[in-house]
Amino acid sequence: MKLILEQMPIVFRSLNVGFLQTLRLFFITLIGAFPLGLVICMGTMSRLRLLSSICKVFVWIIRGTPLMIQLLIIYYFPGLVWHNPIWGSGENGRFLAASVAFIINYACYFSEIYRGGIQAIPVGQEEAGLVLGMTRSQIFFRIKLLQMIKRVLPPISNEIITLVKDTSLSRIIALQEIIWAGQAFMKGSQGISGAIWPLFFTAVYYLAATGILTIGLGSLE
Repeated sequence: MKLILEQMPIVFRSLNVGFLQTLRLFFITLIGAFPLGLVICMGTMSRLRLLSSICKVFVWIIRGTPLMIQLLIIYYFPGLVWHNPIWGSGENGRFLAASVAFIINYACYFSEIYRGGIQAIPVGQEEAGLVLGMTRSQIFFRIKLLQMIKRVLPPISNEIITLVKDTSLSRIIALQEIIWAGQAFMKGSQGISGAIWPLFFTAVYYLAATGILTIGLGSLE
């Protein structure tokens, strides 16, 4: 017990650094995925059949394959196939690749949620807008979009909470997020090895983050 108490400052310092990395990935994913999801949604619903088909196939591929595979392909493909490691080296390169993979993945999920929210709005509202002389873009932004936000908030909230936990998958490309930091003490880190108890504290960080999000998103709903 005494040994654990002596190790705690070292462990929590490392876990805090890992958790900050997790939060960075979380917020950057949301910032990128929300607007990109809307763009993909518009493409999926486009009247241009070619564009709509391309977007639908893209969403099908991303939603139908594991995020872990997407991370590995996005990070390793440029270097192994094109012999051009576009992400650079080190932690910053891994973080950039992970961010791109997460944004693309979650944008596709968000696009389907957006599409469901838009299609749930009665067609009569669009027809009424056209009768009043509004353009289709005005109808979307002034009538449909606001109603869509209200309808999609519950499923979007679920995806946001899932994202917090999915960030742990980035360790597959050696991004040093919080679980990587916790597991390092099992293998040997900063003079500590064979310690499994730091992993239990990583769960506490996730519980705290998801708890705060659950309360905040619940209030927003």
